[in-house]
Amino acid sequence: MPPERRSQLLAFLRRLDLDPAAAGGPQSGTCRRRLELVDEALSHTSAGLRRNHEALEFLGDAVLRLAAAAFLQREHPSLSVGRCSSLRAQLVSDRWLAELAERLDLEAVLRIGAVAAGDQAARATLRAECCEALVGAVYEGWGGAEGGLKAVQHWLDPHWRQASAVLLADPLRHNWKSGLQEWSQGQRLGLPAYSCRERSRAHGDPRRFHCTVRLEGGRAGGRPLEAEGWGGSRREAEQQAARAALEALGISGADKQPGAQG
Repeated sequence: MPPERRSQLLAFLRRLDLDPAAAGGPQSGTCRRRLELVDEALSHTSAGLRRNHEALEFLGDAVLRLAAAAFLQREHPSLSVGRCSSLRAQLVSDRWLAELAERLDLEAVLRIGAVAAGDQAARATLRAECCEALVGAVYEGWGGAEGGLKAVQHWLDPHWRQASAVLLADPLRHNWKSGLQEWSQGQRLGLPAYSCRERSRAHGDPRRFHCTVRLEGGRAGGRPLEAEGWGGSRREAEQQAARAALEALGISGADKQPGAQG
């Protein structure tokens, strides 16, 4: 690894309060292995390198869910299983990972191809993928099931603590589908019906999917309530459609933009 890249990664990891040299010094085999894994995690496939982020992203996905579940059990033991599941989904979502990567200035240490670098619509997805791969790299490099999970928790728990406080104070935040379903069941109207169509095949297109939601009896006089939304994924389009439905119903919180506080 070139000295400049090594110095860059060391500085980045220390900002995360993760010191790869702690186990045996900066010239140890352990430090070298950890830096190689982190370099791999931060090398996007678009860069065309032999070793890239994909395998570590796969590992990071599983580790992230386990670490988030352990965090919620430890920090919020009184929450129901259903509420924990909903909260965990938000704490490991691509949206949250992309926001975390932006706060960490992850792009400053990413290696990406020229085409991907110029695709502004796909930047959030790219950041989320490599952030998840970084989770996998930390887990594997810092000891796997023995020490790796602790290292991931040491890094992410403070971020999750802040995020969970905001999400618990605002249950509808980024989770409008659950809010609409809870409202409809409370009104004995049954479940909302979603229908999605792919309108574009462009990777990173924020309006790639269009979704409509229909709730029988949702309007005055027993008329059906219909709303629509767009998103870069089916899940996002469904969330936006649910959000539009909640806005039409005047449900508090539905008008908050993603990322808004309070």
